[in-house]
Amino acid sequence: MSWQTFRVSSCGTHHIKEQGQPAYEARFDEVLKFHAPGLAPVQRGGEAWHVRCDGTPAYRRRFRRTFGFYEGLAAVEGPDGAHHIGAEGQDAYSEKYDWCGNFQQGRCTVRNKDNTYHHITREGVAAYSARWCYAGDYRDGIAVVQAACGHSTHVDLNGILLHGVWFVDLDIFHKGYARARDDEGWMHVNLQGRPAYRRRFQAVEPFYNGQARVERFDGALEVIDESGTTLVELRPARQSEFASLSRDMVGFWRTQTIGTAVSLGVIEALPATRQAVADRCNLSTDGTQRLLRALGELGLAVQDGEYWKLTMRGGLLRADHSLTLADAAIEYAGPLSTMWRGLPDALRKNTNWTAPDVFGEVGRDEKRRVGHHRMLRSYARHDYTEVCLALGLTGDEHIIDAGGGVGVLAQLILSAHPNAEVTVLERAEVVAMANAVTPGLRWRSGNLFEPWEIEGDAVLLSRVLHDWDDLDAIRILTHARASLPAGGRIYIVEMLVPEESVAGALCDLHLLMATGGRERSSEQIGELLLAAGFELSTVRRLPALPSVAVGVAL
Repeated sequence: MSWQTFRVSSCGTHHIKEQGQPAYEARFDEVLKFHAPGLAPVQRGGEAWHVRCDGTPAYRRRFRRTFGFYEGLAAVEGPDGAHHIGAEGQDAYSEKYDWCGNFQQGRCTVRNKDNTYHHITREGVAAYSARWCYAGDYRDGIAVVQAACGHSTHVDLNGILLHGVWFVDLDIFHKGYARARDDEGWMHVNLQGRPAYRRRFQAVEPFYNGQARVERFDGALEVIDESGTTLVELRPARQSEFASLSRDMVGFWRTQTIGTAVSLGVIEALPATRQAVADRCNLSTDGTQRLLRALGELGLAVQDGEYWKLTMRGGLLRADHSLTLADAAIEYAGPLSTMWRGLPDALRKNTNWTAPDVFGEVGRDEKRRVGHHRMLRSYARHDYTEVCLALGLTGDEHIIDAGGGVGVLAQLILSAHPNAEVTVLERAEVVAMANAVTPGLRWRSGNLFEPWEIEGDAVLLSRVLHDWDDLDAIRILTHARASLPAGGRIYIVEMLVPEESVAGALCDLHLLMATGGRERSSEQIGELLLAAGFELSTVRRLPALPSVAVGVAL
């Protein structure tokens, strides 16, 4: 009998020969395909093992699950974990893992008990020292690995970074190109991690003989060559560019609808009937219905019989939500929308436009100040969970959190490092409203543009520099340098825009209009640091929007 011609029966309980007759008499609860050296995984009665082509056991041992043989070894799962065995059922090594993959090119992906991944050799030895959030199989000596920040890159058989470029999502190489996704969409990249073309797509397939099938963002399907040029259009656009652009132009409809629902109290009135909302919020019945339907179109509310209730997404607009965006809705629909009207003047040559003093305006308006900082607190709670871990603190430093708001990040740091000390340096009116009482947390009123008169082991600037132009940013960094000894570290938490794409461009314009600031690339952050007496040491990506740029005082 030739096991190479066997296939799994339609009922999945045994194997059948090429002609269709059973390969043996035994029946199992489940069988998988035969693999060299002529063994197949089977399961029956809660036990699993491998059988020969005549259905007899290949060995006496039993496991919870067994898988196919690859490169002479098969992954098995037992009560003490997962590992690999040889053709006679013998352990290939002594280590046990939470999960094992299959060997490819002398390497196999395993998941450790702490849920990290790495690759092992046939002897069960780690192929390198790094541990990853995820690791895939090798092909042609290259594998995809994912870091804790959620971004992925390629490594060689020894775990060395192939090109050092990180992507939102990534595939293995096929015919010299790998599918990759950045913040703008999917593309193909070469072995150096560089895009093969400038275009981005909703989805891409691997190249096959110099061409690939792709889906555009408008729903059209086409075939492109390795330069990204369209060869054939397989399906026309499912939505027109006219409609897409028109939808973008009326984005303010959404902003104003959400802001109005919050300011009128409609969000807080739900769940309720239409009439109950109208009565409570002093609205007309018709106006209430139209607003509720608009919230429904936005996915913020849903009608259940006579009642309207908030969706999970809409619940983020409630004032009592821990991540409330109610204040953000009012800010974006009100003062921040007004600021954007000056965009044409801000971009012209020889303009008289000047950036608004948004921090002064907020500081002088008590009601707005409370809402503004509640908004910033929500964004901090959402984005900063991983920041304190990414800082790489020893845990006993005195950290100056300059421009630290109401202390959300400071408290996260102290929660992770109880022996550290954090001093939040902020405007006097912000310090006055801060109510965080945490061991190791101190408050200090001050102006970032004047000498800080405080010394520490490290300085933290979280979403501070992007509020200012380069000259003002260097002034802040200069005061930070004066507060540190040589070798002291500065941690800059910002959204770093990539040089090679347009990601973050709208945020950049928003900062121009709101504060006169700008979003920057890691290279630009490095230039600012150098001008103030620092050297950029490393950049650490995070799962959320910001990254951490680490500088060392010279």
